[in-house]
Amino acid sequence: MITFLLQGLRISGPYVLAALAGVFSETGGVVNIALEGILLNGALAAVLAAYWTGSPWLGVLAGVLAGVAAAGIHAFAALRYKVDQVISGLAVNFLVAGLSRFLLKLVFNSTSNSARVEGLAPWAGVDPFLVLTVLIVIASHWTIKRTVFGLRLRAVGEHPRAAETLGIKVLRMRLWGVLISGALAGLGGAWLSLDQHQFTDAMSGGRGYIALAAVIIGKWTPLGAAAAALFFGFAEASQIILQTYGLRVPTQFVQMIPYALTLAAVAGLIGRSRPPAADGIPYSDEQD
Repeated sequence: MITFLLQGLRISGPYVLAALAGVFSETGGVVNIALEGILLNGALAAVLAAYWTGSPWLGVLAGVLAGVAAAGIHAFAALRYKVDQVISGLAVNFLVAGLSRFLLKLVFNSTSNSARVEGLAPWAGVDPFLVLTVLIVIASHWTIKRTVFGLRLRAVGEHPRAAETLGIKVLRMRLWGVLISGALAGLGGAWLSLDQHQFTDAMSGGRGYIALAAVIIGKWTPLGAAAAALFFGFAEASQIILQTYGLRVPTQFVQMIPYALTLAAVAGLIGRSRPPAADGIPYSDEQD
């Protein structure tokens, strides 16, 4: 039971960080389909930095910065040029998927996986990523619910025109929301790859999309999204344990469990979970 609990927490970490990333972006009014690509970019950057420097902590920093960079591309397209946010996010996902294979081939002469790298050493037997994630969940809740920044971010996601009349820079706040989103998802990607001590092609494995489902289930709140992400993480842990028991069930059916639960959970909440009113709606200073 303890082993299952620890494994579930370890697997849930990237889901939780990506879900929090989605909350920050969508609270400000920007749909972030790019979470999948941001996770992947953070994972690759973390391994490359750890491989070249020998320091997993520099790998973590590189993962965060790579996440911010990928999110910046999405923000630039969606905010500056008003590109459809879903299309922009998918473009980032495709870009990162191709770039990761190119860099794998260039650096490691492989299109499937990198060399092994050192992961983070435990703090008194506890995974540092787990400690950081718990602190980030608490800080995210406090930031969005209790600070001026959070109030302004919620304002531009709900009624940007009214927010602008109060002197709030709508596009600037939305940019901050997306960049924070990139930092969190990049950290999630770093956890994903450093925990496995290597990068493998497409290792994000749909986690970014499941994180978006967690945002919806969690009703666009940090604590709710984190709880939903834990649910999906433990579902994946259950899938792994079921496979080890040698059940006479096709492996593909067992592997479907997290995704089937995602569809069922989201379908059950359609019409009952309300996003920020201006979520996904482009904003222009020139609007009437």
